[in-house]
Amino acid sequence: MRVLVTDSLAEEGVKRLQSGAEVDVMTNLTPEELVKKIEDYDALVIRSGTKVTADVINAAKNLKVVGRAGVGVDNIDVPAATKKGVIVVNTPGGNTISAAEHTIAMMLALARNIPQAHAALQRGEWNRKKYTGVEFFNKTLGIVGLGRVGVEVASRMKSFSMQILAFDPFVTEEKAQQMGIKLAPLDTVLRESDFITVHTPLTSETRNLIDTAQFDIMKSGVRIVNCARGGIINEASLAKAVAEGKVAGAAVDVFTKEPPVGNPMLEQDRIITTPHLGASTAEAQVNVALAVADQILAIGRGGLPTNAINMPAISPEMLAVMEPFMDLAEKMGRLAGQLSGKSFESVELIYGGSAAEKDTRAVTISAVRGLLAAALGNENVNFVNALSLLKERGVKLTESKTESVSGYSNAITLKLANKGDTIQVEGTVYSNKDRRIIQLNEYHTYIPTEGNMVIAEIEDKPNIIGPCCVVLGEDRINIGGMHVGRTAEGKPQLMILSVDHAVPGATMDRMQQVSGVLSAKMVTL
Repeated sequence: MRVLVTDSLAEEGVKRLQSGAEVDVMTNLTPEELVKKIEDYDALVIRSGTKVTADVINAAKNLKVVGRAGVGVDNIDVPAATKKGVIVVNTPGGNTISAAEHTIAMMLALARNIPQAHAALQRGEWNRKKYTGVEFFNKTLGIVGLGRVGVEVASRMKSFSMQILAFDPFVTEEKAQQMGIKLAPLDTVLRESDFITVHTPLTSETRNLIDTAQFDIMKSGVRIVNCARGGIINEASLAKAVAEGKVAGAAVDVFTKEPPVGNPMLEQDRIITTPHLGASTAEAQVNVALAVADQILAIGRGGLPTNAINMPAISPEMLAVMEPFMDLAEKMGRLAGQLSGKSFESVELIYGGSAAEKDTRAVTISAVRGLLAAALGNENVNFVNALSLLKERGVKLTESKTESVSGYSNAITLKLANKGDTIQVEGTVYSNKDRRIIQLNEYHTYIPTEGNMVIAEIEDKPNIIGPCCVVLGEDRINIGGMHVGRTAEGKPQLMILSVDHAVPGATMDRMQQVSGVLSAKMVTL
């Protein structure tokens, strides 16, 4: 196996690769040079510096895997890799401890005004009273997101005798109790916490998750930390809240644009900033290098990686048969996950007709991947880790098969359940290739399997659909299609409006206020 390393990789990782492969290290290659070099290699190992474009992937004759020593894969054309059967792997767990420890370091610096006091002393000032801090003891720490890093932060902050309050719609009460954490709605976490730290991926659902309205309900004097992703907290709103004294201080390691030239947070003395150092420890660099090396070598031996972003390579013949079902199941999972917006206790998949005759393991994983990706982001959920992530959250997964299918040759049914509430999605593969979502809960209707759409439950009476369309039109949002379904006359209807781009939250709020609209949700598939 021949491996090309094109970014700086810890020496331990290079040595691990050399134990089972022929390795060439060539850093600072131009895109044109990489296209020429990649032709004869079986694996490519990168960090954030190398751009793995479709041109690079298509130029490769033997490439089996692209390994990213780190989390983000935005510098890799994953669809192009998938289309060519190239596995893309990353190492999301390698920097967990480093990120958690940096979060705590930032929180300590924030509580005790350490950077400001240091700078003052360097200037020759001695002003102890000005830099009086606060204790963690008996304070409430609000954690938004209980992924790997959030859990590690929580476990460590308990040693300071802090009360841990957390929001994560995909963690069950039972799992939280096992960790000694109290779950609460986001507004409650923001309202009751003395310190707040965010640990969610950046998705359409979490972008600007904390904005002006959220700052308004927080305690005066709250302190906020963001070592997760830039954009989860609105930067201008945070700078304003600190300037006005609503927020006593903040500590930020990540930014929407990096380097953050002209960022308003840099103008605030009470906002501590670091240049995206969460994973910048010697140990983390070694961990991600070893983790990516082990996955490359495993694939070279014909095994499976532990963190595949797309899917393990399968034969073209099998992929041709299963790909439509896998794609449909993933879209159904994404739909259910976005509509749920909260934790669930169980996931049930029912395969009917000809779908029940197939090996459905890959289809089930695809459904779970779509379901969790709605909350955790694509880069954090993959074909290999989807089931383990579901298990970590204490969610029960069941599968069953039946020969009977009403009106279709095959069907997949996905059910989410939580304390008596259920969401049910049903789909079918038509003519062996076309994917169709044909039922949502009790409504039999057509739901597109891609694009942006507004899904609303409305009363069964005139003059509701029109005003909803007017709301979209007033904000210059074009409607590309509409489907309506109902169970019986006089019963609520389900309205699906396909739109050209995502509908802003303010527009959705106005639609919710239209008389006769019972609920409305923006969904992207």
